[in-house]
Amino acid sequence: MNENREINALFHLLDDPDLEVFDTVASKILLYGKDIIPNLENLWENTIDEAIQERIELLIHRVHYQDLQAALRVWAHSDVPDLMQGAILAARYQFPDLIDSQIITEIDRIKRNIWLELNNYLTPLEQINVLNSMVYNYFGLKGEEVSYQRKNQFFINQVIESKKGNPITNGIIYQSLCAMLDLPVYAVNIPRQFILAYFDSYVDFSGPIEPGDHRILFFIDPIQGQIYTQQDVDTYLKRVQVPSVPSYFKPQSNKRLIQFLLEELAKCFQDDKDAYKQDELMNLSSILED
Repeated sequence: MNENREINALFHLLDDPDLEVFDTVASKILLYGKDIIPNLENLWENTIDEAIQERIELLIHRVHYQDLQAALRVWAHSDVPDLMQGAILAARYQFPDLIDSQIITEIDRIKRNIWLELNNYLTPLEQINVLNSMVYNYFGLKGEEVSYQRKNQFFINQVIESKKGNPITNGIIYQSLCAMLDLPVYAVNIPRQFILAYFDSYVDFSGPIEPGDHRILFFIDPIQGQIYTQQDVDTYLKRVQVPSVPSYFKPQSNKRLIQFLLEELAKCFQDDKDAYKQDELMNLSSILED
């Protein structure tokens, strides 16, 4: 975007000590959208006042955030919101210039290797054993329990790069691969766990889903691909003294999974200086309310 008189006038007001003036200026700058980011970056490079630089950084963040909100709304209202694309949008909160083609290319490479090993004669358990071998041995994906001190494990680009995630991001990678391979694997709502389940049929999320509509053959822990039976899960629920209810075994939609990812990511920003990030992430999560 080229400089014009209005933009120059707005930029000259960025150092105004009156916060109301700054908020008014910021609102007008935001109306230009992401096309104004190069101008803001150029202004930052030519500013020596750190306080003004911080204001410019905040404005750039607000522009990216505004753009992300719009993109998330479009994703949420698509006919079949793609799970990996949703995770990429969540990562763009921290990495606004993220190029998704690198992630998609890597996921597609893993998918092709799995596909070459699958055939119609394999049982569901044999299919998952093939997938586990490729994901955790060939690709080398590792997993750790959720820790809000390791926020990098909530960003899908960093998980693909480091090959280390938590149950949520590993589960998103795993379920995305299953969707690409036509395997009916979906996350379920087991308390205090992020667990996938292999269902006896595909789930159509366009209508209401009752837990009894689909039978679960077995469960998969996405940290390292460990398989659990229904009895294993029932034993776990008894151990943590949680009554087993049908809703725990209901397949979760892609929108709900990304909403959960954003909610959990928000918990990584506990410091007072990061309170606005927690608020922004929860606001992004609310966009995905059904």
